[in-house]
Formats: sequence, structure tokens, C-alpha cells
Amino acid sequence: MAKLLTDDVVKQIEEAFAPMKENVQVMFFGQKEDCQYCSDTQQLLEEVVDISDKLSIEIYDLDDDADLAEKFNVDKAPGTVLAAKDGDSISDFGIRYAGIPSGHEFTSLIQDILLVSGRDSGLAQETRDFLKELTEPVLLQVFVTPT
Repeated sequence: MAKLLTDDVVKQIEEAFAPMKENVQVMFFGQKEDCQYCSDTQQLLEEVVDISDKLSIEIYDLDDDADLAEKFNVDKAPGTVLAAKDGDSISDFGIRYAGIPSGHEFTSLIQDILLVSGRDSGLAQETRDFLKELTEPVLLQVFVTPT
């Protein structure tokens, strides 16, 4: 199978990942049937994970692992969760990808991995204080389409 990431791209990602602090768990949810981009997404994520020893990946099936998918609010395949990994403990930061993170979304994937590794959102204290005052859950979704 041909690699999706070129040597130049891998080198750029290695440089970006150099300051990674903590481990990140990539959770991939595929589906056996009717999933056009599952195999490509899994391959892409595996290639990214291979770049750093701070990354690991677990492969799940949306149907076979329905309880876990529900726990992590994954309802589409391919679906990806980026979580903090501390030993056997997984901490959910709410970062999800539905579909293949290619094109501009690939840069977001790399940045989100770094964000989870740093265990800090980078938000200003004023924003953190505002968010603490929220009394109801907020669901923020960003939708993109390839062009």
C-alpha cells in the first residue's frame, strides 16, 4: 500500500511534534460496510501516529464497539477522537473529527494533537472564567466540505 504522507511532510510533522509534552491517544472508529473513507482515514492516522512515540492509536468499529462510540459521542464513520493518555487513563478533551482529516483539516489535526499533548487549551484567563460561568452544555461543531 502506498504511503499517504510524503517524506517532506513527515519531516515537517516531526519538527512540529518535537515539543510534544504528554502522550496522546488517537481513537479511530471505522465501519465495515458503507464507509468510503474509513481505510484511507485509518491509514492516514496510523502514519501520523508512527511519527512520534508520544502517540498511540486504537482501532474500533462503530457498530461492534457501539458502547464505546456512544461514550465518546462518535456517531459517524470514519470518526476520530483525540484524547490525553496518562498510563491506562484516557481523558477526553472533546476533540472529534468526522470524516477524513485531509486538506486544511490535516493542519487542524496536527495542531489538535499538539494541543492535547500540552494539556492546555491556550485560552486567555478571561475566556476560561467566562466558560466556567456557563450553566448549560454547549455543542460546537465545525463542518467543512472538500472543494
